[in-house]
Amino acid sequence: MLRLAAASLAGTAIEFYDFFVYGTAAALVLGPLFFPAFSPVAGTLAAFVTFGVGFVARPLGSVLFGHIGDRRGRRPVLVGSLLLTGASTVAVGCVPTYGSIGAAAPALLLVLRFLQGLGLGGEWGGAVLLTAEHAPAERRALWSSFPQVGPALGFLLANGVVLALSATLSEAQFAQWGWRVPFWAAGVLAAAGLWLRSSLTESPSFLEIDDHARVPLAEVVREHWRLVLLTAGALSVGYAIFYAVTTWSLAYATERLGVSRTVMLTCIMAAVVVKGALTPLAALLGDRYGRRPMCLAGCAAAALWMFPTVCLLATGEPLLMFAGFLGALLAFVTMFGVIAAYLPELYEPRVRCTGAAVGYNLGGVLGGALTPIAATALAGHEGGVPWGVGAYLTGIALLSLGCFALLPETRPVPVVVAEPVMD
Repeated sequence: MLRLAAASLAGTAIEFYDFFVYGTAAALVLGPLFFPAFSPVAGTLAAFVTFGVGFVARPLGSVLFGHIGDRRGRRPVLVGSLLLTGASTVAVGCVPTYGSIGAAAPALLLVLRFLQGLGLGGEWGGAVLLTAEHAPAERRALWSSFPQVGPALGFLLANGVVLALSATLSEAQFAQWGWRVPFWAAGVLAAAGLWLRSSLTESPSFLEIDDHARVPLAEVVREHWRLVLLTAGALSVGYAIFYAVTTWSLAYATERLGVSRTVMLTCIMAAVVVKGALTPLAALLGDRYGRRPMCLAGCAAAALWMFPTVCLLATGEPLLMFAGFLGALLAFVTMFGVIAAYLPELYEPRVRCTGAAVGYNLGGVLGGALTPIAATALAGHEGGVPWGVGAYLTGIALLSLGCFALLPETRPVPVVVAEPVMD
C-alpha cells in the first residue's frame, strides 16, 4: 500500500503541477503577453478565461478516461492522462506571444489548456480509484488521502519554481522567457511519473467485475444522474476556495493592492504547506467519524470564514493575508481530505471510474473555472474590501452544504468479533 500510495501521490503532484503552473502564469504574465490590447483588468480576465477552459475540458476527460478505466482498467488511465497533460504543458511553454503571431497565440493557448484539462480529468479518477480499491476498508480514507496530498505538492512545486525565477530574474527577463521555464520542466516531471507508475498493479475491484458496463457514461446518466449532480454541487465549494486563494487573490493583490509577487507567493505557499500536511489527519478523522460529518463541518466553516478571508486580504498585510488563506484552506481540507474515499464509495464498481470522476470534475467547472472570472468581475475597479467576492464564496459554500446534506454516509461499518461464551 505504501508503494502504491507513493506512486499515486507522485503522479497527481506532477499532473497538478502542470495544471497549477498555468494558473500562476495566468495571474501574473499571460494577460499582457497574449492580450496586450486589453486593459490590465480585462487582460487578466481574458487570461482567466483560458484558465477556465481547462476546467471545462476536465469532465470531458473524465468521460474519455473513465470509459477506459471502467472497460480496460484503472492502470491504463494513469499512463494516458500523464502523457497528455505533460505534453500539452511543455507545448504551452513554446507558444509565441501575441506580438509574434497575433491572434493565433491566444488561440493556441486555448487549445493546449483544453488538452491539459482533458488529461487531468482522467488523472484523479485513475489515481484515487487505484489507491482506494487496494486499501483496507477501515483505513480507506487515510490511504486515499495520499493522492489528495499530490495537488498541494504540485502547487508548491509550481509556485516554488515561479518564486525562484521571480526572485532571480528582472521583470523584463521574466516576461521575455522566464515564465516559460516552469512549463518546459513539466517534460522532465512527466518522464519521472511514467517511470514511477510502470510497476503498478491493477485494482482488485476491477478484476473482480464479471460484467463490465458497455457504455459507462450512459449507465451513469441513466441510473446515477442525481448522485452526479449532488456530488458536483457538493464539491464546488472546495474548488472555489482553492482557486480564490491560489489564483484570484494572487492577481488581485499584485495588481490592485501593490503587494509584491514574491510576498504573495510566499503567503499562499505557506498556507498550502499547512493544508497539505493536515490532509492525512482529516482522512484519519474521516475513518473514525465518517465522511459526511467531515464534509458538512468543512462547508459550515467555509460559509463562516469567507467574509473574514476577503477582509484580511484587503489589508495587504502578509501575516493577516496568510491567516485568511490558512482559515479558508483548513475548511477546504476538512472536506477534501475524505473525498478520495467518499466518492468511490458512492458509486458501484462497474461505473465507479466514470461516475466519481465526472462528479468530481463537474464540481471543478462550477467552482474552479468560474471563481477567478467571477471574483475578478465582482471585485470591480475600486479599492476597499471586495464584499461581492465574499458573498459569492459564501453562497457557493451554502450550496455545497445543502448538497452534502442530501448525500448518504458511506464509511464501512467496523466488523465486531464476538467474544466466545464460556460455560
